[in-house]
Amino acid sequence: MRTYLVVIDETEEATIALRFAARRAAKTGGTVEILALVPPAEFVQWGGVQATIEEEARLRAEALVAGAAGTLVEESGVRPSITVMQGEPIHVVRKMLAENDQIAALVLGAAASGAPGPLVSHFAGADAGRLPCPIMVIPGSLSREAIDRLS
Repeated sequence: MRTYLVVIDETEEATIALRFAARRAAKTGGTVEILALVPPAEFVQWGGVQATIEEEARLRAEALVAGAAGTLVEESGVRPSITVMQGEPIHVVRKMLAENDQIAALVLGAAASGAPGPLVSHFAGADAGRLPCPIMVIPGSLSREAIDRLS
C-alpha cells in the first residue's frame, strides 16, 4: 500500500503538507504516516529535570499529532498511523524511510517566505538523489482550495 510520510510540527506549512498528503492518499487508496519529532533534549545536570523536560516535549508532540490526525480523519476519511520519535530530525526521518519500504513519498511543507526549513533544505538539496522514495515539497503559500485542486 502507498504510504505518504508527513513530518508534522506547529508550523502552517506542515499543516498544508498534511492536507496534501491526506488528499493524495484518499485519491490513490493509500495511507498517511504522521511523524512528530521531539528534539533531543539538551543535557541538564539533574536527571529529574531533564526527564521532565523530555516528557513535556513528548506530550506536546503527541497532542499536536492527535489534533492533526483528528482533522485528517474528519476531512478526508484517511486514518493515519502516528509515530512520535525523539532525536535529530534528519536522522529520525532517514531511519523511518529506511525501515519502511511502504513509504511512497516523503511529504514536506516549505515555508511561504524565507528559508524553506531544515528538512526541506536537506532532503531536497544535495542528498535528494539518495532517497529511497520521491520527495514532495508543498509550498506553504498554497490555499486550501489550491491544495484540493492540485492533490
